[in-house]
Amino acid sequence: MKITVVYAPSPQEFREWQTQLPEGSTLRQAMAHCGALQELAELSELLATGALTVGVWGRAARADQLLQEDDRVEIYRPLRVDPKVARRERFRGQGSRGAGLFAKKRAGGKAGY
Repeated sequence: MKITVVYAPSPQEFREWQTQLPEGSTLRQAMAHCGALQELAELSELLATGALTVGVWGRAARADQLLQEDDRVEIYRPLRVDPKVARRERFRGQGSRGAGLFAKKRAGGKAGY
């Protein structure tokens, strides 16, 4: 079966590998067979520490998940900042009156409408 493995090492950069595997192959076998782990040392380090997150067609998956024909295996970069923390920082920078439901949309309008 034909499998595609993709990884984005940084924004605006995209790597893709095509590989042929026998029926009943797992996600881990696809990553090892395509050569991504050998080509990019950072992936091998993340896999060894257990910090590597992978998915199939945009859904998180375990390394022992069985693959189907034409599956797209995606290797995800670790987050640099927790999304909740980033949102709090953006809100703090904008101020409570200038963002979200608290912002006035028109002159004389109530906040939140």
